[in-house]
Amino acid sequence: MPCPYEPPLLIAMTVSAPRFATVDPRANPALLAISNLSYGYPGCEPILRSVTTQIHPGERIGLIGPNGAGKTTFFHAVCGLLAPTGGELWLGDRPILPREFRPELGLVFQNASDQLFSLTVRDDIAFGPVNMGLEEAEVAERVEMALQLTGTTALADRAPHHLSGGERRMVAIASVLAMDPQFVIYDEPSANLDLRARRRLIHFLQAAEQTFMVASHDLELLLEVCDRLLLLDEGYILADGTPQEVLANADLMLNHGLEVPSLLRL
Repeated sequence: MPCPYEPPLLIAMTVSAPRFATVDPRANPALLAISNLSYGYPGCEPILRSVTTQIHPGERIGLIGPNGAGKTTFFHAVCGLLAPTGGELWLGDRPILPREFRPELGLVFQNASDQLFSLTVRDDIAFGPVNMGLEEAEVAERVEMALQLTGTTALADRAPHHLSGGERRMVAIASVLAMDPQFVIYDEPSANLDLRARRRLIHFLQAAEQTFMVASHDLELLLEVCDRLLLLDEGYILADGTPQEVLANADLMLNHGLEVPSLLRL
């Protein structure tokens, strides 16, 4: 009889008060509560075994882990795109149900082109608010707000497939912000961006008002924009602390297929 799988030890680290929040989010009720989240693809070993964590208003969370650790799967389960095989997900005082549209929860896909399908940037950004049933005037107002926030106003009448990678990324973000989400998930947002577009993205995230979680292999970006970092591997959250604490732990990083970023090397 095979032995039951034993969960690895969580490395709990002190999470300092966020640099960007005006209040300590730990004093507030959880915005997102995840309890024993599990998921496995048909015919495969479970990729998420028992993920448990809470995210509070104002937090800026980074998510790291080796390739195949399940970061994108985790995001898709949190957003209701996948039906978990176990556990519970709550956004505020309501459970997150599979395939239920929740405009207060936004996901920016790893490939920005997966979110852009209309003839113009303006139409893409308007898609969410229109499907929320908003009046035409409010839709227009939200589109203009999202264009201004992301610095994409000059692109409004352009075709999305004519944009650069960095421009498409910011338009994809604008299409999510137009729905006025409370919590935004960014999946590898700096992938394939040049240095100028990456720096524009960092400045945007530093100024963002929403609570967010961002998964990235760009560890130096996470140092600049996040206040808390989670390490996902083996189906569990294995470390939880400040970016400086988690990323500077050389043994922890090596054991999970990662490296200490150059900014933290002695």
